[in-house]
Amino acid sequence: MNRLRALALLTFALPLAASIALGSQAQSVTEIGGQKLVTLTRKAVSATRPEFTSVTVLPGRGMEVLYVTANFPGKGNVDVFASPDPAAAKKLLDVDDDDFGAKGYHLGSAFLFPYPNRIRGKLSADGKTLTTEWRGRSITIPANNVGDNPGAERHAMHGLILKSKTDNLEVTQIPGGQQVSGIIHAGDFGGRWFSKSDLVVTIRLTADALDASVVAKNVGSADEPVAIAWHPYFNLPSGDRSQVRVEIPAAATAEVNNYDSVFPTGKILPVDGTRFDLRVPGGVALGKNFFDDNWSHLAWKNNAATVRIVDPAAKYGVAIEGLSPAIKAIQMYAPPTKQFVAIEHQYNFGDPFGKEWGSTDTGMVTLKPGESTRWQVRLKLFVP
Repeated sequence: MNRLRALALLTFALPLAASIALGSQAQSVTEIGGQKLVTLTRKAVSATRPEFTSVTVLPGRGMEVLYVTANFPGKGNVDVFASPDPAAAKKLLDVDDDDFGAKGYHLGSAFLFPYPNRIRGKLSADGKTLTTEWRGRSITIPANNVGDNPGAERHAMHGLILKSKTDNLEVTQIPGGQQVSGIIHAGDFGGRWFSKSDLVVTIRLTADALDASVVAKNVGSADEPVAIAWHPYFNLPSGDRSQVRVEIPAAATAEVNNYDSVFPTGKILPVDGTRFDLRVPGGVALGKNFFDDNWSHLAWKNNAATVRIVDPAAKYGVAIEGLSPAIKAIQMYAPPTKQFVAIEHQYNFGDPFGKEWGSTDTGMVTLKPGESTRWQVRLKLFVP
């Protein structure tokens, strides 16, 4: 039984919807993060083109998208995201996780706010928090990540909503599909951020596209810098990562100190003539290359910054369209020993408050009280 079918808890009827059987494993996985899972489904109707068939969302974990499936003619349902089975996912997130939800960005696709990527700062004596500043104002945030090398510097990673609960959850029908939306009243994260924020997260499922959007509004009384992203692990159906091709429409990349801490040096380098030049139509084979890099100077076409992942051996392709003009960078994490590629459309460079950047615009968006910003990414499927 497909693991997503086993996980489905809430299936909302559509003219094209199919009933989903609940296995014995699914009956023991009714919620994660203290809230019930939501699964939207639809039945594929085309015999010639791929269609999205389901999406599973975790309201108890900041609306993280845990599973996405799609039907490819002749192949049946394919897992678009790489995630463990339901029982393993629940154990990872509800039992093994830390106080700040760091395990959330190790599977599926977690939403990241108010900062994707890394932030450095002055570490506290106990090593649990760090202090940084913006426009002369200081904040103290969790130092929830560290490299593997001896003496590696602890730093903050991937925002503060990884364990957030969702209010006002609503599932509605839309033309050709369904959507689920909810509100995260993030506040100032217990005094950890510069102002207070509310976020509206919406996931839309249709045959042709899966849309994810986040609208963040400053509901406090002070200006605040924010950035939005998500962290999707894209499955490689063939299991042969070396021949998978990736196309990233970017002319530059951020130099990093190493692939352990992955701290930016402040230098933006052209990709011409390097292994970071992935602009070739149809993509460049990953081979044995390791990537954990941040691309910028994006080429927008038809109002989108589109990354394509092509698995030739599986005759499978997925396009990831960044649709928000505030998206300044694309992070790709692709270790050669794993059968996934993580593609993160984000507003910002790594360590956006760091002195190494000087006067460079690092992509953080400043929201005045009452102002909002909207991030949106759309997934589409194709047969290469």
